[in-house]
Amino acid sequence: MILHAATIALSAFLLFLVQPIIARQILPWFGGSAAVWTTCMVFFQVALLAGYFYSDLVIRKLAPRAQATVHTVLLLASLAFLPITVSEAMKPTDATQPVGRILLLLAVTIGLPYLMLATTGPLVQAWFTRQFRSAQVYRLYALSNLASMLALLGYPPLIEPNASGALQSWGWSAGYAVFVLLAITAAWTGVRRGAGAGPAELAAVDAHAEGIAAAPPSTASAASATASPAAAPAAPPTLAEQGLWLLLAALGSTLLLAVTTHITQNVASIPFLWVLPLSIYLITFILCFDGKGWYWRRSYFALAALATVAMLGGLSWRPEGLGIERAILHIEQAVPIYAIGLFVLCMFAHGELVARKPAPAHLTRFYLMVSLGGAVGGLLVGIGAPLAFDWYFELPLALTIVAALVALLSRGALRIAGAVAAIACAALFADYVHWIRGDVLELSRNFYGTLRVTGSADGDVSKGASRRLLHGVILHGEQYMAPDQRAVATTYYGPTSGVGRTIEAARGAPMRVGVIGLGVGTLATYGREGDVYRLYELNPVVLDIANARFSYLKDSRAKIEPALGDARLVLEREAPQKFDVLAVDAFSSDSIPVHLLTREALAVYKRHLAERGAVVFHITNRYLDLSGVVRQLADEAGLHAVRFSDEPPQEAVQYRSDWVALTPDAAFAAKLREAGGVELPATRTSAQRPWTDDHHNLFEVLK
Repeated sequence: MILHAATIALSAFLLFLVQPIIARQILPWFGGSAAVWTTCMVFFQVALLAGYFYSDLVIRKLAPRAQATVHTVLLLASLAFLPITVSEAMKPTDATQPVGRILLLLAVTIGLPYLMLATTGPLVQAWFTRQFRSAQVYRLYALSNLASMLALLGYPPLIEPNASGALQSWGWSAGYAVFVLLAITAAWTGVRRGAGAGPAELAAVDAHAEGIAAAPPSTASAASATASPAAAPAAPPTLAEQGLWLLLAALGSTLLLAVTTHITQNVASIPFLWVLPLSIYLITFILCFDGKGWYWRRSYFALAALATVAMLGGLSWRPEGLGIERAILHIEQAVPIYAIGLFVLCMFAHGELVARKPAPAHLTRFYLMVSLGGAVGGLLVGIGAPLAFDWYFELPLALTIVAALVALLSRGALRIAGAVAAIACAALFADYVHWIRGDVLELSRNFYGTLRVTGSADGDVSKGASRRLLHGVILHGEQYMAPDQRAVATTYYGPTSGVGRTIEAARGAPMRVGVIGLGVGTLATYGREGDVYRLYELNPVVLDIANARFSYLKDSRAKIEPALGDARLVLEREAPQKFDVLAVDAFSSDSIPVHLLTREALAVYKRHLAERGAVVFHITNRYLDLSGVVRQLADEAGLHAVRFSDEPPQEAVQYRSDWVALTPDAAFAAKLREAGGVELPATRTSAQRPWTDDHHNLFEVLK
């Protein structure tokens, strides 16, 4: 029992731990986009499905000794993948086909070890069942989810800040080697003791489990002792039953990813907020599979019907007179509604899974369908939805389907309540779609997220008419449409902002300006005849919108040079650009691309600066204080650091902003201070280290 439990727990812990370790390694290669994590999740869910399919096939088709032999060979072969480090040879050279590149990279780097970890849950549970004839095997599934949650919650505060990327990879690899030893031992223990795990032994296990299940609680132990091995085994699950398992698992997975996307993109981009829904998802698995009656069926049916309406109502809520960018529930209301709602709906989905679980002899098929459902949900949200929808419509669609399923699976008054909830959800869904598409000028969605253009319609050039670009809840730029206002630098880029003052201080002969993060192209309005503005942008759709919906780029008197792709990768390949000013403006709350704010990144920027040039970091942020990080980088590189904190009048078209300019030239630093900047104070403590590609700690800089 201890051997099987330890093997399952360690495999689940490593299974979840490897996900952030690998994602952290490849994140800088794909622009630091949150979509990298979603794509990784798709790979891991599909690999999990492959592992469960392998387990089901092995248990059904091979005798015990053959099972142990095949699995031992694959486990030993998987050791060739260690240590798990991503090859530099696979670094992308352009921004095309990011999804395919990420999936291929993961398969080459971690494919077979992850597959072996994925097989462990169902395979070892099957061996445990055949060896000990226990009907409590499903509690081991709760144990695996508990271990998964420990890895999930432990990585951000404990492992990531205190261990380098190389140490994480080697530490995980050592843990994997221990797992291989445990798994091989578990595989051969049953064979040595004569316990069966092949097709011939399934009938006895079925009879044993059915005997316990049929007895009253007071006589369960007696039934356990007397159940006849010759009794008829449980019938195999029907296709309809397997289809329902798949649907319930798919709904849980879809809700997890859809709710995560909504609260992190449309509510608040708070660092680590994504941990909350994933923890809730795992907790519901633990409670439902624990076997102690945490799932109260009638209560959760009623709560699920109520939760679907409440969550869809939260999506459709819009006070009179507020535009779409302001008509989102505030974080204090939204996070509790969607967190509690996700818990209720996942308890419903996973509770129904447990209520319909088969006899232990069929557990590998059960887990296969659960895994298939999880993979289907991941594929629908991670790949299908961005291709099919121009907005995050997967969440209201999933809520409507859940409400309909509640009505179908319930009886009596609960069926009526479920039907009412389904009708209400369908009406709210239709209203939500109409509202989203009716209140914006353009919606666009791709791998990098969803972009919204809101504001004045084409042809409206009245005084005060404006247009805005938003990525989730983050404003990426605004322009006034009146002819005499079109050249006004708005939001965070006004003449009194740090970047505005730095450009003016550097002005003299025709200048070269680099901008990392295009937005709507606001900084191009500072361009003069003879100037060159080279604009680095990861998302090609942003460039299309800036050209089609805004006029900063085409109205600029400077020569505009767009450069598509991750800015750091592009700059690494380019010859020195001799920038007088390089503005780094690609940060947006928890989607901060850390790889643009490290020691190695600053070395790249310095190579592209003119002798008296400056790199200017935009560090305005609601949740993170990045000033200390920038100061540490400046100290290490021997640069002067000048901070600009701009507080425009309330009636101005500019927003409050914080910029920090780093320059190697003392005279230029003095000029920046004369322009309104102040020396950035040292904030480093003994507990903090400069950020590098191998080490960064968001917890240190949380406000």
